[in-house]
Amino acid sequence: RNPPPTLLHPEKWCRGFNHFISQCLIKDFEKRPSVTHLLEHPFIKQVHGKDMSLQKQLAELIQEQQQLGSIAKTRHERIHTRRPYHVDGADKYSVDDDLVNLEVLDEDTIIHQLKKRYADLQIYTYVGDILIALNPFQNLSIYSPQFSKLYHGVKRSSNPPHIFASADAAYQSMVTFSKDQCIIISGESGAGKTESAHLIVQHLTFLGKANNRALREKILQVNPLVEAFGNACTAINDNSSRFGKYLEMMFTPTGAVMGAKISEYLLEKSRVIKQAVGEKNFHIFYYIYAGLYHQKKLSEYRLPDKKPPRYIDNETGRVMHDIVTKDSYGRQFEAIQHCFRIIGFTDEEVYSVYRILTGILNTGNIEFAAISSQHQTDKSEVPNPEALDNAAALLSIGSEELQEALTSHCVVTRGETIIRTNTVDKAADVRDAMSKALYGRLFSWIVNRINTLLQPDKNICNAENGMNVGILDIFGFENFARNSFEQLCINIANEQIQFYFNQHIFALEQMEYQSEGIDATTVEYEDNRPLLDMFLQKPMGLLSLLDEESRFPQATDLTLVDKFEDNLRCKYFWRPKGVELSFGIQHYAGKVLYDACTFLEKNRDTLPPDVVVVLRTSENKLLQQLFSSPLTKTGNLAQARARVTAASRSLPPQLSAGRIKVDTMEVMRHPEETTNMKRQTMASYFRYSLMDLLSKMVVGQPHFIRCIKPNDDREALTFSHERVLLQLRYTGILETVKIRQKGYSHRILFEEFVKRYYYLAFKAHETPLGSRENCLAILEKSKLDNWILGRTKVFLKYYHIEQLNLFLREVIGRVVVMQAYIKGWLGARRYRKVKEKRESSAVTIQSAWRGYEAR
Repeated sequence: RNPPPTLLHPEKWCRGFNHFISQCLIKDFEKRPSVTHLLEHPFIKQVHGKDMSLQKQLAELIQEQQQLGSIAKTRHERIHTRRPYHVDGADKYSVDDDLVNLEVLDEDTIIHQLKKRYADLQIYTYVGDILIALNPFQNLSIYSPQFSKLYHGVKRSSNPPHIFASADAAYQSMVTFSKDQCIIISGESGAGKTESAHLIVQHLTFLGKANNRALREKILQVNPLVEAFGNACTAINDNSSRFGKYLEMMFTPTGAVMGAKISEYLLEKSRVIKQAVGEKNFHIFYYIYAGLYHQKKLSEYRLPDKKPPRYIDNETGRVMHDIVTKDSYGRQFEAIQHCFRIIGFTDEEVYSVYRILTGILNTGNIEFAAISSQHQTDKSEVPNPEALDNAAALLSIGSEELQEALTSHCVVTRGETIIRTNTVDKAADVRDAMSKALYGRLFSWIVNRINTLLQPDKNICNAENGMNVGILDIFGFENFARNSFEQLCINIANEQIQFYFNQHIFALEQMEYQSEGIDATTVEYEDNRPLLDMFLQKPMGLLSLLDEESRFPQATDLTLVDKFEDNLRCKYFWRPKGVELSFGIQHYAGKVLYDACTFLEKNRDTLPPDVVVVLRTSENKLLQQLFSSPLTKTGNLAQARARVTAASRSLPPQLSAGRIKVDTMEVMRHPEETTNMKRQTMASYFRYSLMDLLSKMVVGQPHFIRCIKPNDDREALTFSHERVLLQLRYTGILETVKIRQKGYSHRILFEEFVKRYYYLAFKAHETPLGSRENCLAILEKSKLDNWILGRTKVFLKYYHIEQLNLFLREVIGRVVVMQAYIKGWLGARRYRKVKEKRESSAVTIQSAWRGYEAR
């Protein structure tokens, strides 16, 4: 068509422009139009040759909009939308984005709001400065670099709610106040915590761009690698974290990322040897099996290609079929190899890791049979040596020595060493204990190695001067058909996280109202402190009673439950009638019934010293290291090996002669020196782990992300009213909305407030006192409302801090511009002086030379 004589009406023109841009931004290159097609677009054809006219119309349109009172949008606000997220819209933050803005505060209103947003794929919603994230159970295209740019140092109200905004808030607070930050992600198993942690790391890496691109790449590969070894498929979550992870990202004072450190807690080692119906072993076993199968290396690692090893076999009988046919397993194996390579593991280290993992799978296939003799009736042997030989070969230890360690044990009494035989059941327990210890220590070593490879470069920057943002991704609350010792530990950890949330959101705030003489409305909330005391207090808490019973050799799981019933007399504990080995706990998230079968065995977590000594004889240096390093109080492998004293005990008799050639100083150490078997139980490891985790969390300023599971079937766009309501109730969201609406989440001492914000009301060279009057002057100058001054502190709403920080950034930005101009002027003046001096010097030299030449 011939172009019309005049341009379209401005509104139609804008629509045409938006349509053109949206076509240019189609991500699928197969659907994206070519340049030829774009040049034929009506928008391009109608504006061709009318540049001046177009500029004039745009100017008129802008002027008209400004007169109508519209706010000119910034560059950031121009390239996003709200429903659903696209990059070509122009809608802004809405009052619906924050539950605090609701006029009617009740459960029905809140859940209606969340349901309406979820239907529009608005999975994020604010409660003041807290983020609610509903798991969409589908991939959303709202995490690209374009979105990272949107959520970079802008007002929160500039964009719709997003997890990137929470990461940015933590980052900006760290840089502005030079204070460590902590992001706590909580929610049920399957609510999306692990994915949320990925996204936070992604955005923090983007925000803290350093010149070292390799470091950024390494940090992004940490989560996938650790999760391959620490995550597994459960009945309610295909990628469930079976350990607690606290990732600290380290930044320079200017905000550039310089390193990272992982702390891992309470790996569910029992999953290695047995899984519940419908569940799987740790991901890495399936990945490595598939990878070795496709590389035709199964025989090299002694793995069968028909029947899967016992540790990964299940009731479906489809394990090998899935390993052979599922492309995802093979791709994941390649991804893990890539992670190892990028982070910096050597080929030798990776090879050792593979041999230990396949050694564990072969160990699980070792079978035992009873043999009777004239004097022994409870002795066991290995009738089929193939699996034993395979495991010994992969672990680089002697086959005979391994069999001896599995089927017998040493007892030292009055200086004499007596060798006693193991029954079939006892030998199987020792085999499984060895497999669990191998995997647990290997996992710890991988984490320690990552920390070594990602520690800050001391030549470039000093880690002590930097700051951290910690990200907590821990197993979610679980309630299965059968709940065992692992679920108890997981749920106690979640109780502790809930208590931490309550303390920060409710208790501390209301205590300060009283101490500062503030008349504020008290918000009632469910305090789970009494329940935590029932678990953790000494000497009559549940964990202490469990440890006490574990010390008695004759104790059984039934005597343990009897002891719980006799001592835990409170409303949170009950024992169901007719089920001997069960007890119930009323958790903050609901009632859970626990099966106490194997509680004592799992708590003792006994690894015989004979097995430790045999594994130390391995010719595999990594395996030697795993069993020569001591364990920390949290049950993890210590990074530095302890010195070996000359007074170490001697080898057991069965190892005193043989082919073994190893570092004798390492082997001679008695295993109890490095395994703490007599002193430590899983309950004590758990207690120390909680203490260690809390000590890290309390250092930083907390930011909370509440993940919510919209349905139990993992279906996209399905919103279960009852399931969501239950989670809102036990997480205290309604109470949180109320306290964020009426309360003051930021309470800053006068001195600290003046120190932070005096630029806003005083001259830069002034050093005003941290007095009430000066705080008042800053607040009035900033034109904030709804704040209160206490006796010693300024009480601010959650949104005040963001406003003050933006004002401060604006003022500092002006100062920087002025400094730049003045430095430029001073530099020019210095240059002029130097230039004049050089010209004068040249004239003097020339004059002297001419005189000399004339003479």
